[in-house]
Amino acid sequence: MKIFISADIEGITGVTTWASTRYGGKDYEQACEQMTREVAAACRGALEAGFEVVVKDGHEDAMNIDPFMLPKGVQLIRGWMNTPLSMMAGLDETFDGVLYIGYHSGAWTNTSPLKHTGEDYLYNWVKVNGDYASEFTLNSIVADQLGVPSLLLSGDRGICGDAARQYPGIVTVATKDGIGNGTWNMHPADVLEQIEQKTAEILRNPLPKAKKLAEKYTMELCFKDHQRARTASWYPGAVQIDDFTVEITAPTPIDLAVARMFMAE
Repeated sequence: MKIFISADIEGITGVTTWASTRYGGKDYEQACEQMTREVAAACRGALEAGFEVVVKDGHEDAMNIDPFMLPKGVQLIRGWMNTPLSMMAGLDETFDGVLYIGYHSGAWTNTSPLKHTGEDYLYNWVKVNGDYASEFTLNSIVADQLGVPSLLLSGDRGICGDAARQYPGIVTVATKDGIGNGTWNMHPADVLEQIEQKTAEILRNPLPKAKKLAEKYTMELCFKDHQRARTASWYPGAVQIDDFTVEITAPTPIDLAVARMFMAE
């Protein structure tokens, strides 16, 4: 039995400014330490329930998690594997579920000062099948294609609510509320306790199945720069629908992921 953990940093409790998410920034080392602690809490819950655990560091250069702070036996994927699966690289059909730690509100929202979808400098917003998409949206549908259910998400309250609407039955841990340029945070120890307890509880019970796939997937990418939209429009099958927005339809989520990877060049 195996569990996959996809980890980001913007949804970690206490993380409030972009500086805290980047090398050399104020509180960056503290943010990485708490990111590692929250991931480790999920790992402990999964190990306690008898599962093997693989973690994918999914922020910036994917070198944020301290492997020495993770429980013995956990496997950690660092850096990028040059695959369109990106934050889900390493996931395959042999896993029994996915946990999302440190996730954040999507680009179109007002529920996090760090809201974005994908590369913050690229997109105003992303839509899939007509609905605004977060990074959880993009990653969970990839997991669905592989037949792996999304079980738990931790992050700001905005992404928790969004994930619950998109994926009924997913368990969430709200680490903070985003208010304007500020955050109202849970105590770090309380977050760790909730993540560990809820992870163990989920995995002790029969696991749900992955969501059924749609017949097709249409993705709209609204770029911040019209030049990037023009460049992306040359991708095979892409259609530019206005100065900033490009649309593409694909049969599966992974096909969408491939398209987004090359359209973002």
